[in-house]
Amino acid sequence: MQASASLDDLRVLDISQGIAGPLCAKILGDFGAHVIKVEPPEGEVARRMPPFYHDEPHHEKSLVHLLLNTNKKGVTLKIDTDAGSGLFRELVKQSDIIVESFPPGYLESLGLGYSSLEKINPEIILTSITGFGQTGPYSGYKGEEIVAYAMGMIMSISGTTDGEPLKHGGFQSQYEGGISGAMATAAAALMRDFTGEGQHVDVSIQEVVNWTLVHSFSTFSWNGGVVGRRNPEGTMFGNVMPCKDGYFITQLGQGTTWDKLVDFYGKEELREERFADPGQRLANGPELDSILVDAAKDRSVKELFSNASKERILVGMVQTPKDLSECPQLESRNFYQEVEHPVVGKIRLPYTMFNMSETPAQYQMPAPLLGQHTTEIFHQLLGRSENDIVSLKEQGVI
Repeated sequence: MQASASLDDLRVLDISQGIAGPLCAKILGDFGAHVIKVEPPEGEVARRMPPFYHDEPHHEKSLVHLLLNTNKKGVTLKIDTDAGSGLFRELVKQSDIIVESFPPGYLESLGLGYSSLEKINPEIILTSITGFGQTGPYSGYKGEEIVAYAMGMIMSISGTTDGEPLKHGGFQSQYEGGISGAMATAAAALMRDFTGEGQHVDVSIQEVVNWTLVHSFSTFSWNGGVVGRRNPEGTMFGNVMPCKDGYFITQLGQGTTWDKLVDFYGKEELREERFADPGQRLANGPELDSILVDAAKDRSVKELFSNASKERILVGMVQTPKDLSECPQLESRNFYQEVEHPVVGKIRLPYTMFNMSETPAQYQMPAPLLGQHTTEIFHQLLGRSENDIVSLKEQGVI
């Protein structure tokens, strides 16, 4: 028997593009919301984002699109036309949430800003996810992943002091923005249950990234301290170190003592005061690095992880995509979901972000083909006839 879904009384219109907005809507869909992805007839930008399945550029084969749009039905609609905006308003009347990622002011220019939409549906929740939010001197600036990292401060503490600030791989700020957007939207939906009124949820990706560094930022706010990038030499302990077949990290804390670490590395010279004493350890960092690298050079990542875990020592393996695809921990928690898509066939996607005992995330359908449900939605939800739909297609509205 299928478990109940926590958000199955909500209808979501996802007019966002890229990563953050679609992820926000996907999370709502994973927990039962009925999500309609509304795209322009040429498709949204994520359909053109690599990597592509088998390296074949195609609007149905972007792995970004396939990942971020499961559990959604899809329609095409030009909301920047009179006919298209009229149809969108009709959808708004029957919906609970809209997720968008357009530049601030764009929807207002179409007569589809929050002040207009709430007149159509006073209970509507509009979630806007943009680089710098809807207000402020930077709100009109374009944002991108590297911009969010730079403007959100995380680059200033990433890398080493002998080089430039670095950005982490991937699109972490976009994913953080999407997760934060889903959380804020769910909170707004809960509040609406008490007040009967919707609201405008304004998510700034710059603020989301900055918030993840609240400890570093507070250090400066409270006492003027700056958490900078680490020195390139003498700082391997507590940071990533090489071993026989990869990289790992060990740290003190959680019951891990220096004596335990000495036994783990098997280097008796580490018991000397110059390494055992935290203050002297820093001053003798380069020599400490040399000893630790020598101790690990013939040991595998899995060996180090296994031995350290048995001794209750804090350790982490630097895992590759292949490692994660075979990770027994993720497998045991059903992290992956096999999806069958009509174009690419069966693919395995990351799925379960967090678990809920009574209303877990449920996979319902793969990412929609471009315009796959246009006829269904406009006929069943808006009552348009087949002739109406043919006419709208001929006009280029859908």
